[in-house]
Amino acid sequence: MPPKTSPEATRDRILAAARSEFARYGIAGARIDRIAKDARTSKERVYAYFTSKEALYRHVTGQELTAIVEATAMDPADLPGYAGRLHDYYAAHPERYRLVQWGRLELDPDNTDPGVEDPIRATMAGKLERLRQAQRDGMLDRSWDPIDILVLLNQIASAWAGQAALAPDDPDAFDAFMRDRRAAVVAAVARLFPAPS
Repeated sequence: MPPKTSPEATRDRILAAARSEFARYGIAGARIDRIAKDARTSKERVYAYFTSKEALYRHVTGQELTAIVEATAMDPADLPGYAGRLHDYYAAHPERYRLVQWGRLELDPDNTDPGVEDPIRATMAGKLERLRQAQRDGMLDRSWDPIDILVLLNQIASAWAGQAALAPDDPDAFDAFMRDRRAAVVAAVARLFPAPS
């Protein structure tokens, strides 16, 4: 008799399959039947855990944004360092960058399921408050609107995440190329948001 699988194990397999499916196909192109097949379960079981494809996407994205926050640790006193870590994260995980971008392209941020918080807005809100506090503490120039700081940081740090075609094919040349791109990201953020003196 085959071993029984726990509900937690099934749910974990669904989330792993959904992460891969959404990163590859986006929300509109993702198929619950493929997610179920990859998770070795049924479509009905997927819908038992998550009420809709959008709810599943939001859950997976929330997990990914939490992982990014933990891996990159935004420090308002060192925004160039943060930008470098974010660049490194996206360079190492381009599929995770794509996963988050699909939501920005396809979801209506004002149309969420009742009781379901938009993970992108929630993550942004926490970072914005940290930037505001840094401005109050004199660590950041108060003339910048925190939303502009955060958007510019994210755009600069992720600038190379979708530009694989511009990188050299040779692995050694690729590594040197990406080190130079990282240095450019850090330098750009340092010029915009210098560390307090």
